[in-house]
Amino acid sequence: MRFVTFLDQQQTEKIGVVIEEKVVDINKSYQLSLEQKGVNRSQEIADALLPGTMVSFLKGGEASTEAAKDAVSFALENADVLEAVSADLTAVSLKAPVTNPGKILCVGLNYRDHIIEMNRELPKFPVIFAKFANAVNGPTAEIPLPEVTSKLDYEAEFAFVIGKQAKNVAKENALEYVAGYTVVNDVTARDLQRRTLQWLQGKNLDGSLPMGPWLVTKDEIPNPSTLEISLTVNGEVRQKSNTENLVFDVAFLVEFLSNIMTLEPGDVICTGTPGGVGFAMDPQVFLKEGDVVRVEVEKVGAIENRVKEVVKGAVLQ
Repeated sequence: MRFVTFLDQQQTEKIGVVIEEKVVDINKSYQLSLEQKGVNRSQEIADALLPGTMVSFLKGGEASTEAAKDAVSFALENADVLEAVSADLTAVSLKAPVTNPGKILCVGLNYRDHIIEMNRELPKFPVIFAKFANAVNGPTAEIPLPEVTSKLDYEAEFAFVIGKQAKNVAKENALEYVAGYTVVNDVTARDLQRRTLQWLQGKNLDGSLPMGPWLVTKDEIPNPSTLEISLTVNGEVRQKSNTENLVFDVAFLVEFLSNIMTLEPGDVICTGTPGGVGFAMDPQVFLKEGDVVRVEVEKVGAIENRVKEVVKGAVLQ
C-alpha cells in the first residue's frame, strides 16, 4: 500500500491510502464499515486504530495495519462508499508522510561515487548525523532559501521508516522492523555545514527535508537494494545511481543503529546521497530562487519542490 498524510477540507491532518489516482480516507471508511456491522462507538474505535498522524498509526502495529486493509477493501467493494471517502490525488494537499518523526537519522558518505567526489575514504562505520522535525517539508512544498546561506545544495536520498520498536536487532531480521520506504531531499547549507567540524547547523534549516510523496509498504519492495535513484534541477540530471551502490544497506543500518539506540515507530532513516551534488561540481553550483528540484526513486515515487527565497524574519507557514 501507499500511505499518505493529507489535509482534509477542514485542514485536519489525516492518513490515507492511494488507490490508483484517488486518496481513500481510511478512518472514515473504517468507521462506515463498523457502522454497517452495527458496532457501537464506531468513531472512537476508528480513531483509536486509524489516528490522524503516521507516527500514531505505526504505533498501532498489526491491529492498525489490518484495520487499514479492511478500510480499503470496504471502500473498493462499495462504490457509494468509495465516492464518499475518497478524493482525487491531484485535489488533496499532501504533507510529508511522517510529519513529526521522533528521530531523523541520516547517513553521510554512503554511496561510493559520492565518497570519491568528496575526497573521502570509504568509511569503516556509517557516518551518522541528525535532522530535526523542523526540517520536514512536503513533497511539493517550496524549499526555503534563507539569507543565512549562499550555498544551498541538494541531496537525493532513499529513506526508510521504522514500523515497530527495534533494539539490538540482527541484520537477518532487520527488514521486519521497517514499515516502508519514501523519498527525501536532504537539502544542505554547505557554508554552514563546513564552517565547523559538526555538520548539524548546515543540515537543519527549516523546511530542508522535503519528503514523500507517500510511504510505500515494505511488501511492495522486498529488495530495497536494487532501486534506481535520480535528481534533476530544472530538468537537468544532476544525480543518478542505484541503491546497490550503498556502502551500508537498509538491513545493516537497522542493525547498526538499533545497537546504539532504540528505534521507534515513525523514525526516519535517510540512507545517503549519490555523487553529483552541487558542492562537488567544478565550478560549484548551488540552488537559487525559482529552481525546481525533482527526486525520484524507482518503485517508490517522486517529489518535486521549487526553491523560494525567504526574507529574514519571515515565518514559514
